[in-house]
Amino acid sequence: MKKDEELLPELFRVARRGGTEAPFAGKYVDNHEKGMYRCAICGTELFSSDTKFDSGTGWPSFTAPADLDHIILKEDKSLGMSRTEVVCKKCGAHLGHVFKDGPKEQGGKRYCVNSVCLEFEKKER
Repeated sequence: MKKDEELLPELFRVARRGGTEAPFAGKYVDNHEKGMYRCAICGTELFSSDTKFDSGTGWPSFTAPADLDHIILKEDKSLGMSRTEVVCKKCGAHLGHVFKDGPKEQGGKRYCVNSVCLEFEKKER
């Protein structure tokens, strides 16, 4: 697990301060490779590429986490909105938010995650 003083400023701002990266700026928005997205701080498996979809929002979007036990969902009433925050259960990193506007045929949820909070482990064929 990385210590806070080891984190790059953008990762610290988003993961530890609840920030958001700019839309369409993240390194995984257009990633279409097969593999596993892990927490950039502690390495916990968070999202499989099998659940990733193009939401058109500018952030990596997933229909479900790899394991519900690896995340915590918290009420977030910041910025005058009512949202559900997604947090890494192991290290407490703010990952993004979950919304109810995902693909209906896959449960209707959209886990909208900041690329900076993720590391991608490519699946070997």
